[in-house]
Amino acid sequence: MRHSESRCGGGYEDHYGVGRHGRWGKHRHGHGRHGGRGDMGSGDMMRAGRMLAQGDLRLLALALIAEQPRHGYEIIKVLEDKTGGWYAPSPGVVYPTLTYLEEASYVTAQADGAKKLYTITAEGRAYLEENRDFVDALLERLEAVGERAQEYRNRDDDRPKVPRLVRSALENLRDVAEERLKKDPDAEAKVVEILARAAGELKKS
Repeated sequence: MRHSESRCGGGYEDHYGVGRHGRWGKHRHGHGRHGGRGDMGSGDMMRAGRMLAQGDLRLLALALIAEQPRHGYEIIKVLEDKTGGWYAPSPGVVYPTLTYLEEASYVTAQADGAKKLYTITAEGRAYLEENRDFVDALLERLEAVGERAQEYRNRDDDRPKVPRLVRSALENLRDVAEERLKKDPDAEAKVVEILARAAGELKKS
């Protein structure tokens, strides 16, 4: 039976990097994978992750299966590769997504040892074509994230290595600053002043 679905249909997937409040990659709840939290955790990277809804992941999975039959784990790895290691959806998100696609008659599942191999159906291809422009835009965005991840990784390779304790302290400082701004957006000037003062003290030492 065919299920109706909007492009952003379904609930948002909390904790797996694609939710309204989630991030791409690993965060406080420890789900997903990441390619380095320090430099990638700001600006467009975070906003892009928050924009991925459950319906988006369904279309992405369907598009990848349309390229060739795939196992659930392959879908996780392909998305991880496309984003340069920055985003890998949890199996707890991917497999329910595949179950939805199968129940909607968009894919069929065939036993392949202990795994299931998913193949797109004619109905699935028709549905994918209805949303082709949207899917292509999603894939383009993922690839852009992957390029950014590689740029940051290359940049990090050229920098002197920061000791682990210093890196942890910087991440904690950023977290505290983000939390303060979340509670009081008008505190931006005060936060900038404090950070500038800290930078000045470091230059003097």
